Amino acid sequence: MRIICTLFVVITLFGVKLSAEDVDEFDSDEATVEVETEAPKIDVPYESPSPSDQNKVYLADHFDDVAQFSKRWIKSQAKKEGISEDIAKYDGVWQLEPPVKDALVGDLGLVLKSKAKHAAIASSLTRPFVFNTKPLIVQYEVILQDGQECGGAYLKLLSDGPDTRNLGQFHDKSPYSMMFGPDKCGNDHKLHFIFRHKNPRNGTIEEKHCKKPTERLEDYFSDKLPHLYTLVVNPDNSFEIKVDKVVINSGSLLEDFTPNVNPPREIDDPDDKKPDDWDEREKIPDSDAVKPEDWDEDAPAQIIDEFATIPSGWLEDEPTHISDPDAKKPDDWDTEMDGSWEPPLIDNPVCANAPGCGKWEPPLINNPNYKGKWRAPLIDNPNYKGKWRPRRIPNPEFFEDKEPFKMHTVSAVGFELWSMSKDIYFDNIIVTDDVYVAEQWAAATFDKKRQKIAKDSESVVQRLANLTNDYPLLWLVYIIILGIPIIFILYIQINLNRC
Repeated sequence: MRIICTLFVVITLFGVKLSAEDVDEFDSDEATVEVETEAPKIDVPYESPSPSDQNKVYLADHFDDVAQFSKRWIKSQAKKEGISEDIAKYDGVWQLEPPVKDALVGDLGLVLKSKAKHAAIASSLTRPFVFNTKPLIVQYEVILQDGQECGGAYLKLLSDGPDTRNLGQFHDKSPYSMMFGPDKCGNDHKLHFIFRHKNPRNGTIEEKHCKKPTERLEDYFSDKLPHLYTLVVNPDNSFEIKVDKVVINSGSLLEDFTPNVNPPREIDDPDDKKPDDWDEREKIPDSDAVKPEDWDEDAPAQIIDEFATIPSGWLEDEPTHISDPDAKKPDDWDTEMDGSWEPPLIDNPVCANAPGCGKWEPPLINNPNYKGKWRAPLIDNPNYKGKWRPRRIPNPEFFEDKEPFKMHTVSAVGFELWSMSKDIYFDNIIVTDDVYVAEQWAAATFDKKRQKIAKDSESVVQRLANLTNDYPLLWLVYIIILGIPIIFILYIQINLNRC
């Protein structure tokens, strides 16, 4: 036992010495081993980004420069039409501020602070985007910091023209060429991509709505994390929609929108009417069939089972229910007002173990002679002509637009929103004609946010493991620390056995 006690003391002292001396040999600036209840926040270096090629950018805003923001973005002073005066104003509050959590030092965003209010804000592009031979890439970040109950976080690309040059009057009816971004109400989760198409025949404008993504969208509205929304529309009419750099929807402007860009070549003739003698019945009752003489339509579906006998033990003299012997008339019972009081009925306890109580009656069984109402059998209709359809005629409204990509020129972008959730955070908007430029922009902004979140979420155990890889001597410290309680337990066990 003395040997074990000596070993215990030696290991304890050695562990103390090692932890006090050897660990001190590590550079205190390089590593510290601490046990924390909560992982510390780690700063990821951040600088306000600049597009890699300004010549390919039509708008790029990181919202970090308050002075520049006040020059670029204009809050709407318009009023919505067709609603009461007290709610018609665009009086939602916009502010520049860092996100509520996981903020990078120096990084600000545009935040819609208010809820249940109409809000609109817009900025002109540095130059108009003309839909011609270059793709259009629209990209921005959204954090639904308070979740999303009902409302949108989508961006409108405003059509160039007199109605959009005064951004102070930007409202819900302002012409736009595209609308893109998340929207939710109730259980309906959407990621809009809508474009407005001009009919080449009559000049009318019609909204075209993209098919829904097959992937689930719910998490983007509830996890309160930053998400990157990217739309790429190409001159060949193809498109891609990405969330966090992952494609969740793609297709063609010509094939994957409702209503279709191009109407059908032929339509049903609206003046064609079904003839009165057109018979669409494939089968008809046989007029020559006669009801058989032995067919009894009055026979009941069920009859009494004449062979049934009363089960053994059936208590015919016992009622199925009796008055509750424990019930008492309430003290406030008024016979004149409430009538004569009677105790409530309960199941007769005598019947609990019997097959039945009360008057026994034989059960009903299916009537073997039942046939029901007679109907003549069906035969092929000799006059059947098939299902009638109107004849097809050339569609007088037909046109074929093979280049729906060539939309109305865009000169500004804007948020025109209403939401039941506050603190919607927008950041790092870019409109460009080069996918690489958008990717580099995301690398300097969105990627760093995700990097910080990942580092901040590392557990203490993970950090100790990483530190141990850098300083293998720590394994000896761990072994000694873990060995102390083991030796102590063995020491106690030996003493107990001797006792």
